[in-house]
Amino acid sequence: MERISEKDFKAALAARKAGERIRFAEKEIWDMDLSGMDLGNLDLTLSSFQNTVLDNVDFTDSSVENALFDGCSMKGAKFKRTRMVTASFRYCDMRGCNIEDADLFGAVLEFANLEGIISNEGTKWFRLHCPEKGAFLGYKKCVNDRMVQLLIPADAKRTSATLPSCRCSRAKVLTIKSFDFTRNFEEAWSLVDENFVYKRGQWVEVKDFNENRWQDSTTGIHFWMSRAEAEAY
Repeated sequence: MERISEKDFKAALAARKAGERIRFAEKEIWDMDLSGMDLGNLDLTLSSFQNTVLDNVDFTDSSVENALFDGCSMKGAKFKRTRMVTASFRYCDMRGCNIEDADLFGAVLEFANLEGIISNEGTKWFRLHCPEKGAFLGYKKCVNDRMVQLLIPADAKRTSATLPSCRCSRAKVLTIKSFDFTRNFEEAWSLVDENFVYKRGQWVEVKDFNENRWQDSTTGIHFWMSRAEAEAY
């Protein structure tokens, strides 16, 4: 990864032609104040922003895929139609950011301040992947490729971050089958917690369910909305 100076970075931006897309992939950007700048239509894939102020920056139509922004202030920044896939925004101040029509698949938003963030129907992977209300079915892959079908009741807490995996606080085990449906089982063990057992016909519950949806690897019953998603885990 190459570190770029503030002088060279701003000079390249000033020299670009209208509509030109500049590639700044795999660049280290340190100790800069880029507030209010137009960083739209840039390729910033795998770049790293360290101790950099990005308030009101316009990233429209850019790619920040796999970029690192942890701890940066970016209040009011525009990410319209931005590819934010698997970018890391831990502890970022994202108050008032516009993410309309952006793709946030796998983006890390743990402990980010998302107050007043603006999204729309075209924003991908920002809303819950599971139903917000009502009862529904979920699927969980367990030890030895046993597939558990779960009934998540209407009163269960449920959440998801920016990936297909979801979590809930309570569920009933409906069936436990082999992937090819040829065998049925009475119980299955969690891939993560060897002491957590799913038994056919019984309810399972996590008392200390973490309701923070942006913390993905935390307490809760992890499940997927389809068998295919669960099998691929």
